[in-house]
Amino acid sequence: MNYKIVFFDVDGTLINYEDGCISTSTKNAIQTLKSQGIKLVAATGRPLSMCQELKALGIETFITANGAYTKHLDEVIHKIPLPNRIVHSVKEIAEENKHSLSFFTEKLTMNGIQGPPTLQAMRETLSLLEYPKLNEENLNEEIYLMCLYAGEEAVGEYKKQFPNLLFQRWHPFIVNVLYEEVSKSIAIKEVLKYFNIQYSEAIAFGDGDNDIDMLEMVGYGVAMGNGSKRLKESADFVTKKSNEDGVEFALRYLQLI
Repeated sequence: MNYKIVFFDVDGTLINYEDGCISTSTKNAIQTLKSQGIKLVAATGRPLSMCQELKALGIETFITANGAYTKHLDEVIHKIPLPNRIVHSVKEIAEENKHSLSFFTEKLTMNGIQGPPTLQAMRETLSLLEYPKLNEENLNEEIYLMCLYAGEEAVGEYKKQFPNLLFQRWHPFIVNVLYEEVSKSIAIKEVLKYFNIQYSEAIAFGDGDNDIDMLEMVGYGVAMGNGSKRLKESADFVTKKSNEDGVEFALRYLQLI
């Protein structure tokens, strides 16, 4: 198969899940793909502002906020903003209940409520070692995603108060709070349409449950060795872990580098 585009999850895939760095082998693999004219897309839960290291590698297309905001160079391909009234309503309830809540524009801000489980979840999913600063001005911009940090019982109460919202769990302590469905696969459809590339001509790499729909949509799905059990069951190939040069190993297996 002549693959034309590769979608990469970021944390735990391109970025080593242990030390938060991109290995030399992964950087070299990215450059080799790029030199061959293969399009590269980062598909991440991060906001765009946290993708500078990936831009420096030459990646030009970004699916961010778990699929809610997609941009190629300076052109927005796809976005699903949340109504402002919903953002402020959920923020009010989260603060009353002392739950951490993050807001995604092209940047990331939070509601100022902190706790060890929240910081641990942010480290696991965004490679963050400290809380983003609270910036009320960002709340006046378009918000593409809110992430609520809470267990299942607490989220059940939000579902009762906001029956028209979607609460999409993608981490044991994080749920996406959505007005419309958001996913990496929906954003991938828009990217493929934009570049006029077929699903069969695409590869995707991932490590988490929020990557399952992405791997199932494309022509060939690769799960990292450090990935979740459910993801591995959905993949066409399970490569080595991200700290074992898993991206390079899979690309060599596929004879793309």
